[in-house]
Amino acid sequence: MEIKIGDRLAEVTLLSKDGNKVSVDVDGRIFNVDICIFSNGQCSILHNGLSYNPFIVHEEGSKHYAVSLNYSRYEIDMLDSQAKYMRMRKRSGLENADNRVTAPMPSKVIKVLVKEGQSVKKDEVLMVLEAMKMQSMVKAPKDCRVMKVSCADNDSVMANQELMLLEFEE
Repeated sequence: MEIKIGDRLAEVTLLSKDGNKVSVDVDGRIFNVDICIFSNGQCSILHNGLSYNPFIVHEEGSKHYAVSLNYSRYEIDMLDSQAKYMRMRKRSGLENADNRVTAPMPSKVIKVLVKEGQSVKKDEVLMVLEAMKMQSMVKAPKDCRVMKVSCADNDSVMANQELMLLEFEE
């Protein structure tokens, strides 16, 4: 998953958990910590023989955390796969004038919802992809016609693989 700490994005993967002993990968660096989180927001973290005691404030139902440690406050947001997918989609060119719809990451095509020759309106769902156990809807960036569909339901696709070709309306 991705987390945002202030303006910094970090890729975080839980590698293992055994009781309070946790191993995480943060941007390719592995951290082995012993962590206890208490219901009042207090936290105790042991890492490389050092003890840290951050205070964590979390709003129920949100993915935002305020962490205070050593008189500093850190705003942390847990970003879901949909947010990551949308950023990758923008980088892949779907959000600009490019008429190719490409997979933002290795994915499984859950459902193709349009056919070749079909006209679609801006923000109409073209297909549903699944990546990292999260489903994402691929929407038309503007009014267009589907010229070519290069995938089918249940296909596994690679990052940057062409999925559809669109013709934008003037």
